[in-house]
Amino acid sequence: MDEKDVYTEDGTVDIHKNPANKEKTGNWKACRFILGNECCERLAYYGMGTNLVNYLESRLNQGNATAANNVTNWSGTCYITPLIGAFLADAYLGRYWTIAIFVFIYVSGMTLLTLSASVPGLKPGNCDGNTCHPNSGQTAVFFVALYMIALGTGGIKPCVSSFGADQFDENDEAEKVKKSSFFNWFYFSINVGALIAATVLVWIQMNVGWGWGFGVPTVAMVIAVCFFFLGSRFYRLQRPGGSPLTRIFQVIVAAFRKIRVKVPEDKSLLFETADDESNIKGSRKLVHTDNLNFFDKAAVESQSDSIKDGEVNPWRLCSVTQVEELKSIITLLPVWASGIVFATVYSQMNTMFVLQGNTLDQHMGPNFEIPSASLSLFDTVSVLFWTPVYDQFIVPFARKFTRHDRGFTQLQRMGIGLVISIFAMITAGVLEVVRLDYVKSHNAYDEKQIPMSIFWQVPQYLLIGCAEVFTFIGQLEFFYDQAPDAMRSLCSALSLTTVALGNYLSTVLVTVVMKVTKKNGKPGWIPDNLNRGHLDYYFYLLATLSFLNFLVYLWISKRYKYKKAVGRAH
Repeated sequence: MDEKDVYTEDGTVDIHKNPANKEKTGNWKACRFILGNECCERLAYYGMGTNLVNYLESRLNQGNATAANNVTNWSGTCYITPLIGAFLADAYLGRYWTIAIFVFIYVSGMTLLTLSASVPGLKPGNCDGNTCHPNSGQTAVFFVALYMIALGTGGIKPCVSSFGADQFDENDEAEKVKKSSFFNWFYFSINVGALIAATVLVWIQMNVGWGWGFGVPTVAMVIAVCFFFLGSRFYRLQRPGGSPLTRIFQVIVAAFRKIRVKVPEDKSLLFETADDESNIKGSRKLVHTDNLNFFDKAAVESQSDSIKDGEVNPWRLCSVTQVEELKSIITLLPVWASGIVFATVYSQMNTMFVLQGNTLDQHMGPNFEIPSASLSLFDTVSVLFWTPVYDQFIVPFARKFTRHDRGFTQLQRMGIGLVISIFAMITAGVLEVVRLDYVKSHNAYDEKQIPMSIFWQVPQYLLIGCAEVFTFIGQLEFFYDQAPDAMRSLCSALSLTTVALGNYLSTVLVTVVMKVTKKNGKPGWIPDNLNRGHLDYYFYLLATLSFLNFLVYLWISKRYKYKKAVGRAH
């Protein structure tokens, strides 16, 4: 990044003050590198995580419930750590440098993981057939590597989608439309990587070895790093706006200091900078809204405010834009919370779906067996099918009836996905009922697998994939679009925490269900031998929770008001 006519002194692209920058940077010419990076990074992530439950069972000698909980705990952490990366990106480093730093932590974790599965002394020993008995040191090295990856991904996940969207100018109507399309293709690239992971890499892990199975994703991550840095000269960089948490607390403190001050009826009397640009770096001005009026007190000018030479004490007086930042975050929270149950449903693909598949006939012809974790490729195929169909056909068709430029509002799109997820859990439950009926009628309680094809699981994977296209992509766009400009990484991280909490909720549900259902000597719903359990009850429990969550979501979405911004960022 050394072209002086493209970048300002602080490394920030300014396409408004120098229009030539607009032709040289951003748009799809920059996004191709971002999409390539995301495809390879997701190949690495899913190549390591898709089949993780089987590694924990076979190499670390863990039971079904313990292995499932370890997977969801780790996956949940991968979606909590983005709060760290997002804060650093919005406050100090910017999205580009945050990604650049954290990818090296990621690669180090992947390298250590590969070594823990391949180097004698580090890889689990005392193996008897498919089961090993690792010592505490070997287990510790494995989990250190696993959580280094969780930290590394924390700097990438919240930044890369927002960084891609930054390449499109919101003040240009043509680029604004392309930005909406970018989120669809961003998720498409994720699933191209996931498709390769669920097929080629899972097969390598189950048939060649875990050393190669983790080594290939490590190489993919190195390629992802190369993709990212190759596009550096084309990127448009956004200025970090300072600590968003500081600005939030300033509004809260200022509002409570003026708790007895009355907010004027004429909201134009509230304090705002006189310039067209916001006083917050990287942010446009926000229009005043009538909700959460208590915080407007922070923007009421009073004699106690210290204003010297045009400088304002932000702990006593905040601009309308700063107040609206806090309001935006608070109004996003109910929508955010409604995504947690959906994320719990989604997490079943890497846990309960895999364990259910282990009990079914995995043969494809006489000589080939498909690993149960590879069935997630049908989720990926579903996403790869529905993403372009949604972008190219559903949106234009819906636009004729809704008159909305995106076909559906972001909230409508997310709601459709929530409904589809209910049917995914019902489908999984019905399959389990049929499977258990066979076990009962043939007295096959101690059989490892029954002669029912694993491909009966395909419908539940396809439904999950379809739900993702509506809900997860809708969330990506919604949290970027509705976030204050200088808090976009933080809000992207906030949306990702629904996946974290969904995984943790899955862990809690499994733990509680097993504790309650194992009473009086019963095996419980999810025993190590699923033939003696009732996994169908667990799927129906999730379907019920999803239905109740959807009803709450309807109530929330009807009351949500979309953000309005004016002017441009400086």
